[in-house]
Amino acid sequence: MQLPETVTIYEVGPRDGLQNEKSMVPVDVKEQFVRRLLAAGLPVVEATSFVHPKWVPQLADAEELMTRLGEDGKDLPVLVPNERGLDRALELGLRHVAIFGSATETFAQRNLNRSLDEQFAMFEPTVKRARDAGLDVRAYVSMCFGDPWEGAVPVEQVVRVGKRLFDLGAGQLSLGDTIGVGTAGQVTELIAAFEAAGMSKSDLAMHFHDTYGQALANTYSALQSGITTFDASAGGLGGCPYAKSATGNLATEDLVWLLNGLGIEHGVDLDALVATSAWMAGELGRPSPSAVVRALSQSEA
Repeated sequence: MQLPETVTIYEVGPRDGLQNEKSMVPVDVKEQFVRRLLAAGLPVVEATSFVHPKWVPQLADAEELMTRLGEDGKDLPVLVPNERGLDRALELGLRHVAIFGSATETFAQRNLNRSLDEQFAMFEPTVKRARDAGLDVRAYVSMCFGDPWEGAVPVEQVVRVGKRLFDLGAGQLSLGDTIGVGTAGQVTELIAAFEAAGMSKSDLAMHFHDTYGQALANTYSALQSGITTFDASAGGLGGCPYAKSATGNLATEDLVWLLNGLGIEHGVDLDALVATSAWMAGELGRPSPSAVVRALSQSEA
């Protein structure tokens, strides 16, 4: 089966990675993290989230961070949970926002304080206003393969929710294995189901977590299915503050190593990326979860 020639890596470390840290990361460290990731050649770096500080205190400095980044930050995506979050992004002149929905009832209640169907009423005006203002919009749908409270999630339910989110006006839909229980066969099945429902593979991105060590296998399965955008987090940082069984994201370095081995172009400088994640691990005071970061850091030591 032919693999894509080029892949886009959508870096989520500064937002999805740092939101779950127990300690507060200083804003100057966050700024340096973002700038170093951009310098390493990552084409998209999701910088932060305009969620209420009560819910994600680790990202309470979102305005300050984006102000510090200045023009360099205008095109960096930020998560906006609702219209209030969008207002904050618009005030700073940002041009790319993302919404974050749920494929399951329980996670929608816990993460959004809305029912599965009520979430669309919250997102619809947010997306419309963003699009009217000329912003690009990305939609995430979480719990696509399993939910810690509900168990396995029916494929048709994921497709129904995901397509409805996308049809609000998003330019891309990211399918999230939030707790990392998905397997390669399930990935193939889900992508095929979205395609059967009329969605183009170019409109889909995959967002894997490595809880069960399946993130790279799932990535390869998605590559075989023709997916060309993958979310990843530098150093494997991350989790989900509302799903305690969610461990780190697919490490960007591990993804780059896989793509290099397959001869797939991605534009990222692996050495610069590893140096950045090793530096951030030092700032956080613990080893990087990324196997590639650990291996390359040790070989250079």
